[in-house]
Amino acid sequence: MAKVFIPAQMRRVCNGCESAVVAGANVRELIDGLEQRFAGIRALLVEGADLRASIAVSVDGEIATGGLLERVGLDSEVHFVPALGGG
Repeated sequence: MAKVFIPAQMRRVCNGCESAVVAGANVRELIDGLEQRFAGIRALLVEGADLRASIAVSVDGEIATGGLLERVGLDSEVHFVPALGGG
């Protein structure tokens, strides 16, 4: 199962959890697994049928370009990376 790291801004819906081990073959399935454990996290990550524009995903150290369909390995590390604001 993949280890998913949860950004600090989203930990309020995860009871402060920094990471979770979740089953899934792609990012969509990981988010489904997270939503089952932490109701409300999907709304922070997904808008419509894709990832929010303000969220990037890193799978095993590489920024993913496949969105929700990005493949995930059994031992993958997945990071959801919120966009940084400022000027």
